[in-house]
Amino acid sequence: MKKIAWLLLAGLCLPAVAVAGQLAAITDAMLPEQTPELAARAELGKKLFFDRRLSGDGTMNCGTCHDPEQGYSDGMEISLNYPTTKNWRNSPTVINVVFHQQFFHDGRAATLEEQALFPMMSAFEMNQNLDFLEEEIRSVPEYVAEFKSVFGDGDVTLERIAIAIADFERTLISRDAPLDRFLDGDETALSPDARQGYQLFIGKAACVTCHYGPNLMDNRFHALYVPENPDHLEDPRITATRRFVAKLHNFEAYRTLDEDLGRYLITKDRADWKAFKTPTLREIAATAPYMHNGIFATLDEVLDFFAAGGGAGTTALKPLALSPAEKSQLKAFLEEGLAGEITPLTYPKIP
Repeated sequence: MKKIAWLLLAGLCLPAVAVAGQLAAITDAMLPEQTPELAARAELGKKLFFDRRLSGDGTMNCGTCHDPEQGYSDGMEISLNYPTTKNWRNSPTVINVVFHQQFFHDGRAATLEEQALFPMMSAFEMNQNLDFLEEEIRSVPEYVAEFKSVFGDGDVTLERIAIAIADFERTLISRDAPLDRFLDGDETALSPDARQGYQLFIGKAACVTCHYGPNLMDNRFHALYVPENPDHLEDPRITATRRFVAKLHNFEAYRTLDEDLGRYLITKDRADWKAFKTPTLREIAATAPYMHNGIFATLDEVLDFFAAGGGAGTTALKPLALSPAEKSQLKAFLEEGLAGEITPLTYPKIP
């Protein structure tokens, strides 16, 4: 799809800049100003987010892979997909995406508006023709009236659909977690084990090297050499998706590709070989399974992977001499300390 300049301008917000190595509580000042105009766009976007017209056969919506009951993920190793096809990557949560600077595991979208359109038109995700989608939404009088109210006229465009969905997603915030209260001076907000886990997180385990700031992420890409999922390698539908994506990104050897090259497919920079975006750790206990391919079913597996120094070939991690008790304390911090108050959701009535 051609680059659209408006995607770089629409609905931008500027969260507070994260300071490397420091954690921060989420405050009102870090979030977009809540104006009536933004609220109206977000309300329209919520309807579109849950509208199955966005998929080619009317079976899926954005909430299919970003289910509020699953931490705005889907609880599966790899994302749900269009019938007869299979995805190849795990569905990341959209909670706190207001703090993200790039989108998708490989960072191929520069704005949340751009991200909103990718799954709709993807042949193995929602498989929708975007020009047809405009006509579908234009054919609904209630939508035309709401677009007129929100944007000043009733013209339904892809740009406006993307803006509305992105503004809804920006409202999905997790805050006031025990960590936030602890950072604000409440020593009792974390249990004794979680407090020890916090000390490990910022100290011996060095998690804070990449997981810092208000959203516990550095907005960068790292090659941890996460193992490939053998079940995925044997599934011809996933093989087709992997090769199709590589072909779209002009990777010459796409027909024999049997691994996920991550951000390298986007940049063709060897430094990005098998690199993936650092995920937020907010609500981490609710968004299993983990990593870009869902290879780890539990936080225990994730902690074992990091304690071992990552996968074979990585230079991004070093082995950690963590005892079973220390791993347990880290897990307590991740599970207890990072589960916050998520923006309440009332499901919309779809026109």
